[in-house]
This record gives sequence, C-alpha cells and structure tokens, in this order.
Amino acid sequence: MAEDGFDVVVIGAGVVGLAIAARLASDRRSVLVLERETGIARGVTSRNSEVIHAGIYYPADSLKAAACVEGREQLYAWCASRRVDHRRTGKLIVATESSEVATLESLFARGRANGVARLEMIDTAACRRLEPAVRAHAAIHSPDTGIVDAHGFCASLLAEAESKGAILAVAKQVVGLSRGAAGWRLDVIAADGSGAETIAADVVVDAAGLEADRIAALAGIDVEALGLRQHPCKGDYFVLAPGHAVQASRLIYPVPQQAGLGIHLTLDLAGRPRFGPDATYVEDRAGFEVDASKAVVFGEAVARYLPDLADVTLVPDYAGIRPKLAGPGEAFRDFVVEEGSDWGAPGFVGCLGIESPGLTAALALAERAARIVGA
Repeated sequence: MAEDGFDVVVIGAGVVGLAIAARLASDRRSVLVLERETGIARGVTSRNSEVIHAGIYYPADSLKAAACVEGREQLYAWCASRRVDHRRTGKLIVATESSEVATLESLFARGRANGVARLEMIDTAACRRLEPAVRAHAAIHSPDTGIVDAHGFCASLLAEAESKGAILAVAKQVVGLSRGAAGWRLDVIAADGSGAETIAADVVVDAAGLEADRIAALAGIDVEALGLRQHPCKGDYFVLAPGHAVQASRLIYPVPQQAGLGIHLTLDLAGRPRFGPDATYVEDRAGFEVDASKAVVFGEAVARYLPDLADVTLVPDYAGIRPKLAGPGEAFRDFVVEEGSDWGAPGFVGCLGIESPGLTAALALAERAARIVGA
C-alpha cells in the first residue's frame, strides 16, 4: 500500500469505474473511488439507451467485440443474482430496401464471427410475425439483446465494492497527478473549488468518461501524440408526443449508417419507446439541450421501418455525449484499457474511448483492468 494512501484510486464513479472498484476491492487491497459529481453514474452512464448489446457491430479482433460478448452474459447473470431490473427483449436489425440486404448479411456474418451464437436472418413474413408494425425486406433477429436499469446496476456495483472495503468520495475533482518513487500523488479539490488535499496511491485507474483524456494529460501522457484525445459526440433522443403509441416488444434498429447505428427504437423498462440517438460531434462536453428542430428528420428516419408513425409528432426527450476516440470521418477506434508504462506513466491504467457498448462490457473491462494490475 502507498504510505498513508491507497493501493488503488479509481477516478470516476460511472459504470466502468464502479465495476473496476467492485472487482479490485478486497481485504488485502484498499480502493478509493473519486467522483467529481455529487453522486454515482451522473455522467456518460446516465445518458444512454440502457441497452444490453449482443456484440454484433464491432470488428472480430477488437476489444469492443470481445468485451461486449463476454460482458453481456456476465451482466445478465449479475442482474439476475442481485435483482437489478433488466429484460432480455431481443432486437431486430431491419433492411427496409433490397439494396440493404447485402449489408445486413455482412453484419450477420460479423456477429457470428464475434461469437454471438443466437442470431437469425429472417424474411419479411417472419419479421411481421415478431413485430407486425415493422416494415422490413429482411432482418437480423438478435434474441440476446436487452435493456437494463443502468443506475440500479451501478448501485449494485457500489454496494459490492463497499462491502469489500472500497470507499467512495463524491464532489471531488482531480486537478493534479504526479509520479514519484513511492507511487502516485493526486491533487484533489472539492467540487466547489475548496478543500485542497493530496492523496497517495500505488495505482491510478482513469475511468473518468468524458474527462478521461484530461486526467491522462494530468498524468503527463501526451494524449495528442498517442491518439488518445477524445472527441465528444452528442446524441439526441425523441419520444412520441402525448396521445400517440407504437406497438413493439423488441428494440428495432435500421441497417447501420456510416455515422452510427442510425435512429433506432429502444424501450425503457416501463415499455416506453424512445428514438435515437443520432451522432453529432460537438465542442461543449456539457451541452445536453436537445435540438427540437431535428424532430422532422428523426420522424422520417423512423417512418422507414415503422410506417404507421409517418404522421406522428416526436418531441425532445434527452441527450447524451459519447467520448469517442475516432474523430469526424475517421475509421473505427477500439476501447483503450491499458497500463501506462509505454506512455511514460507506469502504474496508471487508462480507460479511454469508453462509449457504447461500455455499459454492456463493463464487467469484462473490469476483468481486463484486474489483469493489468495483477489482481
């Protein structure tokens, strides 16, 4: 243990930070979680679709694919054993035109290569039997996609971590990091700018979400040269105006678009449908106002696979911002969960670019972090 400090300090109490804390904490290892907000899971974790992804979309040799497939079943088992609200709803990925079928078939092959065993290519009639309101030329049926109470999951992770001795400190912002012979020293202030203190740690885990690249830079890591600068990408969500409804028991996704997965229909645990997100790169990492002018574009996108909604009004719901490592027009970038020796920061574990499917993959990413620190 670092003298008068902790074995591990985890920066960030979102789903990945809490999963890592729950995995690492023990009677032999002291763990402190620092969170700049006044409660857990108030950043990226609080503003997503709460989808449990199957692992279809990502290149077969990527950490995203492996951690999603592994983490999915870990997540289902965790939620079942700890009574976290969740549902294995299933999902349809639909080709609304014959020209999209080749893309759908490639996506099916990728999913199977990733180890997503229970996938099925279905035709129009089979799709209609599953979801009568959906218009599709063909579809992928993914029965292992689902939804989860993200905050409930995070609360269960915190309970697990605290039961093993971990400590959560909220409203604490890290403003400095320095490495010495005895380990790391973290300069921390209260969220209101008061109460400066220094905390010692043998290992620092950077799970700071949108701020992960800032934390890495504080540790002396050249995030620009190493390609670790995160690019905030905003996604807006819309819901049906009062008085309108759609009959769907599964999540409905279009064939993926170049900029993302397309405007899709997800359900919350109460069965309420919502539509989104889109993907727009932004400068403001705290700008969560939904652009109401997008309602028409969202409506047109949704009507391609739900024609009964062609004349239905959509209204703004909420927005989220993803910490993408790939900038506008750039190729696929994988999750980064790495030890920092090659970056000039030994004992620093960086978790960067943790966007979707980070919620699904959280427990698997925690296992990766544990292997890195030798736990």
